[in-house]
Order: sequence, then C-alpha cells, then structure tokens
Amino acid sequence: MALSISAVVLLAIIVFLLVRKSGLKAGHAFVCMLLGFYLASSTIAPTVRELTTNVAGMISGLKF
Repeated sequence: MALSISAVVLLAIIVFLLVRKSGLKAGHAFVCMLLGFYLASSTIAPTVRELTTNVAGMISGLKF
C-alpha cells in the first residue's frame, strides 16, 4: 500500500510540474487522470499493477 501512495504522490508532482513548466494544460491532465481511473477498473489493471511492482523492485535492487 505504501508503494501505491508514494507512486500517486510522485505522479501528482510530475503532473503539477508539467502543468506549470512544460505547457501541459489542466484539461489534458484531467483527461489523463480519467484514463487512469478507467484503466484501473479494466481487465488489464492486474497486469499494470504487476509491471509497476516489478519495476519498483528492480529500482530498489539497484546498488549505487
């Protein structure tokens, strides 16, 4: 659960910065948010969740 909360915060910060600095319009960000909600309720949601979990595991396993 902590992973999904931190991912949401990270994505919200990225969207905020894109709106402020890169010219992403608020309407575009809203459409992307709606796409995320619809994607979460689709049949592909478990695959996306597994992919993000695997990528987060790979990133946490990197040694610098």
